[in-house]
Amino acid sequence: MNRNATTALVRELMQDFAGLTGLDPAGSCPKRYLWTDAFAVCNYLGLFETTGDATYRELALRLIDQVHHTLGRHRGDEARTGWISGLSLSEGEQHPTAGGLRIGKSLPERGTDEPYDEQREWDRDGQYYHYLTQWMHALDRAGRVTGNPDYIRWACELAHTAHSRFTYPPPGGGQKRMYWKMSVDLTRPLVPSMGQHDPLDGFVTYSGLHLTATKVSGLPVQTGLAHEITDMAGICRGVRMVTDDPLGIGGLLCDATKLTLMMSGGGPTHAGLLKSTLDAALTGLDAFTGSGSLELPARNRLAFREFGLSIGLSGIGKMMEWIGKNPDLSVRTDSLDQLIRALREYMPLKERIEGFWLEGKNRKAETWAGHREINTVMLATSLAPDGYLGI
Repeated sequence: MNRNATTALVRELMQDFAGLTGLDPAGSCPKRYLWTDAFAVCNYLGLFETTGDATYRELALRLIDQVHHTLGRHRGDEARTGWISGLSLSEGEQHPTAGGLRIGKSLPERGTDEPYDEQREWDRDGQYYHYLTQWMHALDRAGRVTGNPDYIRWACELAHTAHSRFTYPPPGGGQKRMYWKMSVDLTRPLVPSMGQHDPLDGFVTYSGLHLTATKVSGLPVQTGLAHEITDMAGICRGVRMVTDDPLGIGGLLCDATKLTLMMSGGGPTHAGLLKSTLDAALTGLDAFTGSGSLELPARNRLAFREFGLSIGLSGIGKMMEWIGKNPDLSVRTDSLDQLIRALREYMPLKERIEGFWLEGKNRKAETWAGHREINTVMLATSLAPDGYLGI
């Protein structure tokens, strides 16, 4: 598919998403979901950068506003009202991310007197740390593309809040840990276990934001995230990152791409962490491709998880380019260049995944229709990843 055809298809997909969720035309009760919306913001910004059409920039900014006024406030089906931060209506407008952002699940969060039900918890609201980091990244991209420092400030405020509420010192002492899911008001954990890649996501996202805030936007130093970055680096130590889940592998590759981009842009060198991340991604790819998952019919596959992998694979070429310009980096990290070359062998999986889900018959499966919004947006990201990856 040539560049013009790809751009036309991405436009179509993002127009479909806008209509489905009440973004454009604007609906009275827009359907907002934080993970999907973070990718969508980046897609619209990417379309603006690719086409020069200001309509897409406005859609990105309108979506940010909808997310803040929907997921930054309490649900309409419960007694609590206003901003989840507890700020007044006017203060909340100035600091819409100060209390975090709801996930946007279909059911209210679990009450304090309700027993934990693992299956039902997936459909319950609350706050996920790894969704918040995606939104921080989307706001970072918006700030860089528009030059408006408010988006960077909101992203940093969200990072400060998320870090202070999701991290905690264990009762017996030792290195801090993280909760995976918390209540809407961030006062209690709903799932106390730690997400496997949450520390890495936090470290990479904070580092990118800190670089944007202090070196690009020129915000006051105290706005930055130096303390949180140091904290998260400690939590990362000793965490096993290997996974055979395609979305998780893709996340590792995306984080590696962002690390490389930061280093190439004058940020601190994290060559050891980059190598560990790529090592884990390569091990995961070996396991995933050997599982036969991509041979299954559409009814047994989840498109958005596979698109997570194809998005991550999009960054390998850029990483090769950046690392090739810094040969000393490869030497210091014991054959980093060899790792990248090994990962390059898996790049054809990107087109294989996209080709499968571009077939009309496969998008008729319930696994596509049941997750239409997220599948649509992440297919668009996979086809045109530059807006998300920032490359």
